[in-house]
Amino acid sequence: MRVALFATCVNDAVLPRAAIATVTLLERLGVRVDFPAAQSCCGQPQFNTGYRRMTEPLVLRMARAFEGYDHVVTPSGSCAAMVRENYPRIGARAEGEGRGPELAAAAGEIVPRVRELTEFLVDVLGVTDVGAYFPHQVAYHPSCHGLRTLGLGTRPLALLGAVRGLEMVELTGADECCGFGGTFAVKNPDVSAAMGADKVRSALDSGADVLCGADSSCLLHLEGLLHRQGAALSAVHLAEILAATETDPWRPA
Repeated sequence: MRVALFATCVNDAVLPRAAIATVTLLERLGVRVDFPAAQSCCGQPQFNTGYRRMTEPLVLRMARAFEGYDHVVTPSGSCAAMVRENYPRIGARAEGEGRGPELAAAAGEIVPRVRELTEFLVDVLGVTDVGAYFPHQVAYHPSCHGLRTLGLGTRPLALLGAVRGLEMVELTGADECCGFGGTFAVKNPDVSAAMGADKVRSALDSGADVLCGADSSCLLHLEGLLHRQGAALSAVHLAEILAATETDPWRPA
């Protein structure tokens, strides 16, 4: 089984701990992980902002970069959703406009192989207990793309529930958006900050030590709000929790 890591722009540039933890976890489970250096942005910022023709070269680049791999695993629900949900639309539109079948073929080739991390662990490897140890109280924020587009369902919770030492606490309004929304946070900063403040308030009220999520962009948004308040609560990617063990424990950044 050939597996490639799709690190994503956010993880590569701002939160590399999530990508490193993903590789650490998968290798502990016996999976050899490659990192194709030709990978780049999936095109989500351009697509969501309306520059859809500018996204097309990135679709082709993604397909070429990950050619030949059985599975393309990413610790990012939003980027996985971009590929799975929007690549087919981009390809179909280009073909409908008479610009050839190349984009549609590229989308059709890569889409079935892209998996968000928890999907890969539960659906492909068939595991929920990954041998992790994390002696902290954790509140889980599901993120919109994982919740509504990918339909991750109980996969993340099943993985967290099998972590030794971890105590799950309830997050009020867990299914509500945190307000990041990619370029939404740039175009509507006041609304975005207000939504994030609601989520942060719920997380603080939960009494958790850690606010966990599977999408780095949401976590960075929430971490920024927590930092400005001087809160001790940490926003941590799910991969970091699953990669932690007694001999290699998680440590705050």
